[in-house]
Amino acid sequence: MTFGYAVRVTTRAQVAVSPVIPAVANLLLGGLWTFSVFAGWGLAAFCGNGESPESCMDRLTMVSTLSGLFAFVAATCTAAGLLPPVMRRFPEKSLVLVGIATASWLIALGVLYVGGLVGR
Repeated sequence: MTFGYAVRVTTRAQVAVSPVIPAVANLLLGGLWTFSVFAGWGLAAFCGNGESPESCMDRLTMVSTLSGLFAFVAATCTAAGLLPPVMRRFPEKSLVLVGIATASWLIALGVLYVGGLVGR
């Protein structure tokens, strides 16, 4: 006695991700990093009670510099990934660059956050 199973093979159409979604995400992450470093948000968040302003500024300068390396990679990958010629000719590579940019923004913000909390 044999049992026959019908196997149904379905194929999915590729779903294209609009470049607007990762572009907005990268702009928001970049804006958050920029305000944290240059507009004093980091200073207000991580320089607290009893710590001298000079030592806090020194610590945040070091952390911001390290975080800035990742932010530079993120900004470069964002710009390269969202260039219209790259997006039209190589959409897969463009999406990879934007993904690397998003990950780099998150690492930059993580370094800034952890570095701010460690010295507190």
